[in-house]
Amino acid sequence: MTAGGISKGRLEIQDWGTVEYGEALRRQRAMAEERIAGKAPDRLVLVEHPPVVTIGRSGSEADLRLPEAVLRERGIAVSRVERGGMATFHGPGQLVVYPIVKLYAKDLHRFLAGLLGAMEEVLASYGLRPERKKGQPGLWVKGAKIASVGVAVRRWVAFHGIAVNVTADPQWFDCIVPCGHPHERITSIRRELGRAVDMGEVKERFVRAFADRFGYTGALRTERRASRHPPWLRLEAADPAVVGRMEERLRGWNLETVCQSAHCPNLGECFSRGTATFMILGRVCSRRCRFCAVDKGTPGPPDPEEPGRVARAAKALGLGYVVVTSVTRDDLPDGGAGHFAETIRCIREHCPGVGVEVLIPDFKGDREALRTVCEAGPDVLNHNVETVPRLYPAVRPGADYRRSLEVLARASAMGLATKSGLMLGLGEASREIWEALVDLRRAGCEYLTLGQYLAPSEKHAPVHRYIAPEEFDRWGKTALAMGFRRAASGPLVRSSYRAEELFEQDPAADTRLSERVPEHTCLPPSTRKRGFLGT
Repeated sequence: MTAGGISKGRLEIQDWGTVEYGEALRRQRAMAEERIAGKAPDRLVLVEHPPVVTIGRSGSEADLRLPEAVLRERGIAVSRVERGGMATFHGPGQLVVYPIVKLYAKDLHRFLAGLLGAMEEVLASYGLRPERKKGQPGLWVKGAKIASVGVAVRRWVAFHGIAVNVTADPQWFDCIVPCGHPHERITSIRRELGRAVDMGEVKERFVRAFADRFGYTGALRTERRASRHPPWLRLEAADPAVVGRMEERLRGWNLETVCQSAHCPNLGECFSRGTATFMILGRVCSRRCRFCAVDKGTPGPPDPEEPGRVARAAKALGLGYVVVTSVTRDDLPDGGAGHFAETIRCIREHCPGVGVEVLIPDFKGDREALRTVCEAGPDVLNHNVETVPRLYPAVRPGADYRRSLEVLARASAMGLATKSGLMLGLGEASREIWEALVDLRRAGCEYLTLGQYLAPSEKHAPVHRYIAPEEFDRWGKTALAMGFRRAASGPLVRSSYRAEELFEQDPAADTRLSERVPEHTCLPPSTRKRGFLGT
């Protein structure tokens, strides 16, 4: 029996998470061959792709608004595919559905109508009124395109499918002539509703609508083909004995580290090297950022003995470069600035000649608080903008993008070397990353870190995509071309990870340190590692 030209048998659901387009296409073709051979049931694949422009059989380079080389430089892949249609874009926040199904009725038009009908049901369930346009594949809402469709068929097994913009930024589509229509407006479910939309919920609604419309009676079974992390984010397990010894030493000093509190993936490596990033002002943060694993709540009073313990620990560990950060303390009149300054002074007293980097909060924009830290004389003042301004309400609700830029600009104006960083993979567009880098340079920022965002738990902001090392490399080179003195860009790069390398590779910094460091002081080895870029 068939419904809509498709078998009523079992439908297997596969949620791949985020997968590169080329890899997803390879999997689809293999699955289509399995279906043709009768070795597999009908399947419905749910996936998001890193930024990619696909050009169908009817398309050409004339459908690109930017040269292909420029697109690739901006982290947008280009792929020519066997589906019908012209150029379309896939990227973060867009749900792509690939039905790998047998068309028993051999009626492609009937199948396409059913596929669009299932998506119409999903949009209608959110209170939207989807529209179709005669002779144009896809769905529109209030005249703006929200979903595109393109199907290929081999021996009456369909693959490729339909894409709907859930939270995708419509400006991504500015790089193409969407489906050959230069004046086409693009929208998303989030834009139309004016609120956040859960991708998982959209997936569930589409699966139900598709199964109902095509009459699948077999039990739905979900498989997740994508591993939790891509290969380049899988680390060898650290020696528990070595890590345990370092943790025991830190407990002896009664000190916190951001390595532990923020669940840093590099903890094993850094602890094995005998290094750590000290976290002062307690372990409870007064803000509730959705990307951070540090405990949230009401902090206790600062420990006046803590600055001295940090200095003594740095001396005992033989650190030649000390990095100090803190939780955000909006409950304190100066935001903890005086505690930072005292910690810097204690390190200078106990460890003469070492480099000192502080990673500070924004102090709510308090200029005097910032001046207190700057006048204590750190070698590097780091303040992370973390993400692009559009994502601040969802990711950093207690922070302000412009305020963070002002912190960096004021510190730079006071003569300090400044540093900042962004996490990638939260749903930002390439254009937004580039604009953030421009803002940082205008603020006088000299050192930059770019790393992959990893969600500490299911309660935190989700990872929208995993960025490949090659794309990180491109962003690092872009940053250097924009005038940053040094840029560390890679999946496992963190703001304070191997911070001494980023600073010491600067000839001017090397000179300043060599003037201060006594001969008996042993600086950590400056081993180059993937993700760190020089000039």
